[in-house]
Amino acid sequence: MSGERALSTELERPRVAMVLAAGRGVRMRPLTDRTPKPLLRVRGKPLIEHHVERLAQAGITRIVVNLAWLGSMIRDYLGDGSRYGVGITYSEEHPCALEPGGGIFRALPYLRPGAFLVVNSDVYTDFPFARAALARERDAHLVLVPNPPQHPGGDFGIDAGLALPSAAVQYTFAGIALYRAEFFANCADGAFPLKPLWLRSMAARRCSAELYRGEWTDVGTAERLQALNAPLE
Repeated sequence: MSGERALSTELERPRVAMVLAAGRGVRMRPLTDRTPKPLLRVRGKPLIEHHVERLAQAGITRIVVNLAWLGSMIRDYLGDGSRYGVGITYSEEHPCALEPGGGIFRALPYLRPGAFLVVNSDVYTDFPFARAALARERDAHLVLVPNPPQHPGGDFGIDAGLALPSAAVQYTFAGIALYRAEFFANCADGAFPLKPLWLRSMAARRCSAELYRGEWTDVGTAERLQALNAPLE
């Protein structure tokens, strides 16, 4: 299966990005009992700040952050985004997080029009956001990575730039994707996952994918956080 990006003469660059930051971070307890996971520090600064700075460097000027667990702490830390050279809008999900699908759907009024980028706040990566783009004939594009030890089976395959629900060789979803509002057609406000929508898009051949082999870590446990913060030799 090919890991090459789908080729298209018409690529749309996103003008706005969303950073998913509403999760409880249960696996990181007790660290996340009083600190939201996006504010846990990696290499000297909060996870979410790495994303905001790198999105700003990539030319993204509008960022949406969804909030639930200890969300006021994230809002207080990032503010309106002016010190990063961006404008930050917050999408509230109280009393509890809506899962990724529901969180993005609720934030759609801030993300339209056109393609938008979505990044999980709990991954650490050097993925080049400046190259992110979505082909005009697609409604979703997934960034996949080689399977980490904790997820050896992967999630999806790639063939000629299209995402596959299953394949002989599978890769792991990186928590980085591009969408259009059309991807969420027929959805309603509330909590729901993204996977059924991905599968629907794949069946319609409207979901592309690429394989990224650069730095990437799912900061899902205290042990992985500690490993990232170990002194670099």
